[in-house]
Amino acid sequence: MTLDLPLTMIVVAAGSGQRFGGPRPKQYLDLAGRPVVFHTLHSFHEHPNIKAILPVIAADGHELWHHCLDPHLSELPRVLSPVTGGATRQESVWRGLSALDLPADAWVGIHDAARPFPGKKLLERLLEARNENMALIAALPASDTVKRVDPQRNIILETLNRSHLWLAQTPQLFHHGPILQLHQRARAAGFEATDDASLAEWGGLEVRVVPGDPRNIKITHPRDLELARQWLQEELP
Repeated sequence: MTLDLPLTMIVVAAGSGQRFGGPRPKQYLDLAGRPVVFHTLHSFHEHPNIKAILPVIAADGHELWHHCLDPHLSELPRVLSPVTGGATRQESVWRGLSALDLPADAWVGIHDAARPFPGKKLLERLLEARNENMALIAALPASDTVKRVDPQRNIILETLNRSHLWLAQTPQLFHHGPILQLHQRARAAGFEATDDASLAEWGGLEVRVVPGDPRNIKITHPRDLELARQWLQEELP
């Protein structure tokens, strides 16, 4: 069964969190007494088929990583030593993929550190879907009417058919060999993708959408962090 195949997860934690603001990147902010990224790592660590978790952190972030995570890493023995990321998310993912010594057909997942609640049911949907495609992403169907707008004048240009629109999330799952090769091709071509699924599309891979989870939010603004705190408080006994 594909559910039983092991998975190595790359957690991209190299961002600066400029949209969030504040004195430190959002992945290191406090969430119920632990940094945000701890909750992300812990969510993956709880799943028995995720055999290893590789964090990718900023070049100037090693001191902050150790300050925030060292007190908690004894709880997460499958978390590997972090590797240094690059100037862009795409370069950070490439460095994470390059650091893994895996067969070409081994499964890897790529996830944003600032999404602390991927959820067990979502992970199982992704793991089970691996027998259907070699490229998978979590996504939610658009629930609101979507407008395409002129960015200079803020005038609506058209209303898009939302039945065809999905909002991408992570994790995104791939075979290690093909996604690493596509990253290498993109580097050579100077192509910069918004996420790994769009890089896979650019490279000609068929990417299957797996229904995501509304709680799998990316902490981008202070209100997102407050919502995450509320959810964790609701789960306390």
